[in-house]
Amino acid sequence: MDFKRLFARSMDEPEPVDPLLHMSARPVRRKTTLISLAAILALVGAISAAYYFAMRPTTLKIAVGPQASDDLRLIQALAQAFSRERNIVRMRPIVTDGPAASAAALKSDTTDLAVIRGDLPVPRNARSVAVLHKNVAVLWAPGRPASGKRRKAAVAGVTTITQLVGKRVGVIGRTEANAGLLAVILRQYGIDPAKVESVQLTAADVAEAVRTGKADAFLAAGPLNSKVIGEALAATASSGREPVFLGIDSSEALAANHPSYESASIPAGAFGGAPARPGDDVKTISFSHYIVARDGVSDATIASFTQQLFTARQTVMTENPLAAKIETPDTDKDAVIPVQAGAAAYVDGEQRSFLDRYSDLIWFSLMGLSATGSLGAWFASYLRKDERNTNASQRDRLLDMLAAARRCDAQDELDAMQTEADAILRDALNCYENGAIDSAALTAFSIALEQFHNAVVDRKMLLAAIPPAPPIRPARPQVV
Repeated sequence: MDFKRLFARSMDEPEPVDPLLHMSARPVRRKTTLISLAAILALVGAISAAYYFAMRPTTLKIAVGPQASDDLRLIQALAQAFSRERNIVRMRPIVTDGPAASAAALKSDTTDLAVIRGDLPVPRNARSVAVLHKNVAVLWAPGRPASGKRRKAAVAGVTTITQLVGKRVGVIGRTEANAGLLAVILRQYGIDPAKVESVQLTAADVAEAVRTGKADAFLAAGPLNSKVIGEALAATASSGREPVFLGIDSSEALAANHPSYESASIPAGAFGGAPARPGDDVKTISFSHYIVARDGVSDATIASFTQQLFTARQTVMTENPLAAKIETPDTDKDAVIPVQAGAAAYVDGEQRSFLDRYSDLIWFSLMGLSATGSLGAWFASYLRKDERNTNASQRDRLLDMLAAARRCDAQDELDAMQTEADAILRDALNCYENGAIDSAALTAFSIALEQFHNAVVDRKMLLAAIPPAPPIRPARPQVV
């Protein structure tokens, strides 16, 4: 279709070129390109925003204590490793007075994670994430003074648990939970805990307690490589009385009666020293320290946290050997503490990736964007309904003028109709730019317009070829 003739006035005049007609396609293409680019940028922005909010670091508060404990030092080392590696899950330690206080903080929903003891009451909203370490109960009594040294044997040496009746037991540690552990052991042997006096001590108090007879035996609980237990045993030996370990021979029966405990054994030489401490394997019981999560924390967050925990364990072991004791939780349904679903997914190899977790959301988002675009296009088309109707009426008007131009006998009327046709053309181009009509409708419109201009040109040529009619002379009056 040759658009140059759309604005032709006559065959004698050069066909003018209306810049509006030739530039109409360019704004339409530019507008379409800008709209497409905006839609793409909006889609990329939405996906980027969703990815940012999904992958931005999440900080979990973890309650742990007491101050200067092995648990706190380990959690702080892990938290530093998480930050150093820029992991998506971070930890913020909240120092408490001990495992019982940490459990209370989790129960009150003031923290996301907590380090608790498995032999203490477990909050109902707690879900296990990992076993931080297993503690063994270590019972010992100062032996008789070494031969050849001037020392008083203030009390007879204790060699069995049943001999603790009427004695004083120094419970090592700042938490009162170990006093409850002593009571459990005594009851297993049929001893009333009220008949055994417990004294709260620290590892630094052990040497003085041995020298003054303040304690006849000692109880400590912790990992086999616990610094506190090692220092307490060394302090006992430094007083000249080598520790005598008291085995819990009924450990299997105790574990059967108390599911939170397990039967365990302290291997010979576990605590070093010369001579080795202990000299032979010693039966005892153990219990676990757990990292538990509050019920309600995102499964995906806990799955990522668990993965990071076992990844960071390898790097933290060099600065804190206790990290080597971190174990996966019990995923059985009859576990003492129910496992958190995210941690279970990691342990069972069913952890979902980012696309697995959000593929449905991304898919439905794309479908929603497509539906929104279609709805918007329909709505825009509906709003242009009146504009299309007006354009259709103008096209009909143009066809009527085409027929009228072929019968017109006046140049002025043809010029007026051509001016009106020019205005109709501009309205048609505006409709095309606004999207009210498509290119096919514009092409059909241009054909009608070209036919109209051809009719006008032909009619003008015909009128120009007809000689003007001679003037009519007035009749002369007759003379009678």
